[in-house]
Amino acid sequence: MTGDESGDLTGRRLGNYRIDGVLGKGGMSVTYKATDVRLGRKVALKVIGDHLGADAEFRERFVDEARNTSAIDHANVVPLYDFGELEGMLYIAMRMVDGGDLAGLISGGPIAPARALTMLDQVADALDTLHNRGLVHLDVKPANVLVTSKETSREHVYVADFGLTRRGATGHRTRGGDFLGSPTYAAPEHLRGEPLDGRTDQYALTCVLYACLTGSPPFKGDVQTVIKGHLNGEPPAISRIVGLPAGIDEVVRKGMAKNPADRYPDCVEMIAAARRALGPLATSNEPPGPPGAAAPVQQAPRQNTPPQGEGGPVHPYGGQQPGYGQQGPGPQGPPPQGPPPGYGPPPQQGGFQQQGGYQQGPPPGYGPPPQQGGFQQQGGYQQGPPPGYGPPPQHQGGFQPKKSGGAKWIWIIVGVLVVAGAIVAAIFVFGDSSSGNGPQTTAPNIPVGPGGSQSQSPESSLKAPPTSISVKPGT
Repeated sequence: MTGDESGDLTGRRLGNYRIDGVLGKGGMSVTYKATDVRLGRKVALKVIGDHLGADAEFRERFVDEARNTSAIDHANVVPLYDFGELEGMLYIAMRMVDGGDLAGLISGGPIAPARALTMLDQVADALDTLHNRGLVHLDVKPANVLVTSKETSREHVYVADFGLTRRGATGHRTRGGDFLGSPTYAAPEHLRGEPLDGRTDQYALTCVLYACLTGSPPFKGDVQTVIKGHLNGEPPAISRIVGLPAGIDEVVRKGMAKNPADRYPDCVEMIAAARRALGPLATSNEPPGPPGAAAPVQQAPRQNTPPQGEGGPVHPYGGQQPGYGQQGPGPQGPPPQGPPPGYGPPPQQGGFQQQGGYQQGPPPGYGPPPQQGGFQQQGGYQQGPPPGYGPPPQHQGGFQPKKSGGAKWIWIIVGVLVVAGAIVAAIFVFGDSSSGNGPQTTAPNIPVGPGGSQSQSPESSLKAPPTSISVKPGT
C-alpha cells in the first residue's frame, strides 16, 4: 500500500473500512466509497496519503477539518462519524450521501429558479449557523454542495469539505504563499489575504447562485483573468444572459460587492432578496431561456365566453342550453320571466300558440327566424327563438314590442270588424232578392190575426187590430 493520494485503494482494507471505490479526488486527499464492516453501513472515507501526512501543515489542516465538521450539528452539514490515523494515513469517515453535487447539475446549463432557490436556501442556513460560531467555510463552490433526493420528499442538500474552515482567519494561503481555495468563487478579501468573516462565504454563495441561474460562474477564463474580475470587475448582468427580471442583477451586485460592508447581513437574507427579485418566476420549475423568452403572463379569459356550469355550457343570457332559466342569471342579465303579455306558453317545434288555439307557424307579417347570437326585432316579432329555446328574453323588466307594431295590429282588427259587420247587414237586406226580379221597393203586407184573412166586416174593423203593418226597407 503506497498511501499516495494518487493511488487507488479500491478493494483494500483500512482498519474497519473496506474500500469499495473512488468517489472523488482533491488536491490533498482522495474520497472513497467504503463500508464500515463493524456497523454494516456505507460511509464516505476521505484519506490523506502518508507523503502528505508527513507535512505538518497538511496534517494540521486535515485534523482541523475533522474537528470543525464534528462541531457543527446541522441538518445540511455532512455528519462526521469517525476520524483518525491508520498505517500512516489520516482518514475521516463521513455520511455517505447517495446523490451527486451541484456542479454536476449546472454542467448542462441553467437550472430552474425554484430548484436553485430551494437548494441554496439550505446552504445559506448551514453557512449562517457556521458563521454564528465564528467559523468561515472558505471553500463554498458547487462541487462542495452535495444533493440527494433519497432521504426526504424534496432534494436535500449537504455542505461538505470543511478543510479550509477557520476561526477569525485571514485570507488562507500555504506557508509558501500559495492560495488555498477555488479562485472561481473566491471573494476579493480572500484573494488579497485580508481578514475574513461570514460575508466572505456570502460572496462565494452569490457566485454559486449566479452559476445556477446562468449555467456558468460570473467570471470565466484563465486563473489570472478570473482573479482580475473578482478584484476589479463587475459580473455580467444575469438579465442579459437569460430571461429573468432585471431585479436579480441588483441582488448579485450587492451580494458580490467588493466591500464586505456593502453586502447583505447574512446568507439567508441574500437568498430571500433573490426570491423577491424574481417574483413569480421564483416558483418556476422551468430553466430560464434566453432574454425575451420568459414565460408570458397568462391572460384572463374573455368576458363574452359562456361560463361552464354543471350539466352543460351556460348560455350568455343566463341558464343552460337548451332552454332558459336552469342556472340562474347569466353574465348579460336575468333570465326571461315567461312570454310577453297576450302570448301563450313557449313555442313547440316552430309553432306559436295564441289565445283560443294553436297555430302552425308564425302569424302573418312575421319575419324569418333570428340569426345566431340573439333575437332581432326589426318591425315586428320574428319567428320565435331558435329551436330548443324558450321565449325571447325580457330586457329591463319584460319584453316590450314596438308601439308602432301594436297600433298597426289594432287598426287592422278594427277594420276587419267593420267590414264583417257590413257584410252581415248586406246579407239580411238583400237576402230575398234572389226570389224576384230585383230588389223589393214596396213594403210587404204581413198578415196578422186569426187566419190572416183580410175580409172583415166594418164593425169588426173598428174593434180588431190592423190587418197589416207597413215596413219600410232599410229600417
